[in-house]
Amino acid sequence: MMKNYEMAKVEEYGYKEYRLFKHLWKWLTNIFLILIIILLYLPLGVIALQSVNNTSDLSVFNKFDFSAYTHMFADQMFTNSVQNTIIVTIVSTLLSTVFGFLIAVGIHSLNIKRRRRIILLNNIPLLNADIVTGISLMLVFSLLLPFFPYLFGLPTLILAHVFFTLPYVILSILPKLKEQDPNLLDAATDLGVKPFKALRKVVFPAVKSGVFSGLLLAFTISIDDFVVSYFTTGNGYDNLSIWIYGSIGRKSLNPAVYAFSTTLTVMTLTVLLLINYSNYRKERKNG
Repeated sequence: MMKNYEMAKVEEYGYKEYRLFKHLWKWLTNIFLILIIILLYLPLGVIALQSVNNTSDLSVFNKFDFSAYTHMFADQMFTNSVQNTIIVTIVSTLLSTVFGFLIAVGIHSLNIKRRRRIILLNNIPLLNADIVTGISLMLVFSLLLPFFPYLFGLPTLILAHVFFTLPYVILSILPKLKEQDPNLLDAATDLGVKPFKALRKVVFPAVKSGVFSGLLLAFTISIDDFVVSYFTTGNGYDNLSIWIYGSIGRKSLNPAVYAFSTTLTVMTLTVLLLINYSNYRKERKNG
């Protein structure tokens, strides 16, 4: 099929013109790919370079200075914001993963019509604008203030993060459930296994790759959220993104932010490389 297409193009344009067009197209695609890579990774490079710069001026680089790494947590407000971010992210990610797995199993057990309706409802938070989600959650939490006066803060942040990360976990697990035998859970219960144990020992191992990908996706979305967190947090309880926003408004950005961002990027890259290397070794071992 491809050879016939190329022969038709050669007959239409001529051999020399076709080869020239093919080389030109190859060069353009390579240049376009390089531009995309530069646009994606240039900000990371600027942050990494600024983390070892001894001046806060982005347009000037005097000399290498690693004091931002050695004194990364010297600022107590920055340390508190990092701790709040880690607590909210870990708790909300674990809750989203557990509830997402259970909800995905429930959705998968429905008939096709009901399953489509529930999936449609599940997709609404994904398509909704972050600012609309944040304001909506803020209004809902405000209605609960007469009953829970100290609700805003850690509880509202965790609930908000669970709300917008849960759909991603569900959508990551559902395709893996479709690949399994629909009678897997019933077969386990027929053999005498209790339903909860069947979910934990039979269904979960079969879809653990989807659960793990959903967990990573929820963690990534939660740790860098700003808009929803800004509207649902309480007075004085800031995560890292809110603290950075406030710092930019008050003064120049703390160099510890550059160091922490670079460290987080390097850790993420290391984990991805280790996972890819592990998968490569498994594939090579299995031939």
